[in-house]
Amino acid sequence: MDPGNNTGISEFQLWGFSEDPELQPLLFGLFLSMYLITVFGNLLIVLAVSSESHLHTPMYFFLANLSFADICFTSTTVPKMLLNIQTQSKVITFVGCITQMYFFMLFTGVDMFLLTVMAYDRFVAICHPLHYMVIMNPWLCGLLVLVCWVLSVFNSLLHTCMVLRLSFCTEVEIPHFFCELNQMIQLACSDTFLNNIVMYFAAMLLAVGPFIGILYSYSKIGSSILRISTAQGKYKAFSTCASHLSVISLFYCTSLGVYLSSAAPQSSHTSTVASVMYTVVTPMLNPFIYSLRNRDIKGALMRFSVMAALKGTIILELKKCP
Repeated sequence: MDPGNNTGISEFQLWGFSEDPELQPLLFGLFLSMYLITVFGNLLIVLAVSSESHLHTPMYFFLANLSFADICFTSTTVPKMLLNIQTQSKVITFVGCITQMYFFMLFTGVDMFLLTVMAYDRFVAICHPLHYMVIMNPWLCGLLVLVCWVLSVFNSLLHTCMVLRLSFCTEVEIPHFFCELNQMIQLACSDTFLNNIVMYFAAMLLAVGPFIGILYSYSKIGSSILRISTAQGKYKAFSTCASHLSVISLFYCTSLGVYLSSAAPQSSHTSTVASVMYTVVTPMLNPFIYSLRNRDIKGALMRFSVMAALKGTIILELKKCP
């Protein structure tokens, strides 16, 4: 293949999962179901937190933002994958690929930073309970969320601009079901040394940094819980962190799985399967983790569902009236 500049590339080919025609309906139904569950579950949490006044606290404010980011995160990859399966096409335009890569990195960063902020929120709640509402005031909470978005936007813009300066071959096949940064860099025909340096530096700064912050917060939380004299007090303190710990474990374990599978030789299929866990399964499970372990969320979801059903019934009855 002859190298060409990036303006000469009009489209890429996404390999997807399988070329077997018999598997396409199964894959379409499976991923459509997972996508709808993800959107519906996370949207319910956002609406429940918004509608219930007693959930207007820092912890649930961050949770609502995480749920919104998860909806956007999944929506960057799954709808295009479903469209490709339905139309039996692997094509994605150059602009579409760059756009998908940008938003994928954006919402990945937001997720990562929000999980770190939520760990800090739990640290303040358990280690400084008397000053919790003073420290975690609405202004600080809004500022923390804003910083999460700003950092993610700058990181995504940096990588996107770095990719746009690359030259690609005239026929490009991406061994994945979406446009991922590392795959794009590997497919470039021009020198990618600077891109690799920036990518690994950003990964160390924006992935390892938040992880260290989470570890520090939970080391302080653990030491505070151990100092509690009663078993009931320890259980109550730990239960406030259990859901967040589960989500963090799921997020970082699946991320590590993607990294290890992509680093192994001859691993495009393994990496694709691992990416499904990271991009689809994790956002789908987050609402279940928080709703099953949290009485406030379960109660809010029940009340919201009942109110929505009642409103729907009233509207139907009014429409029947002459």
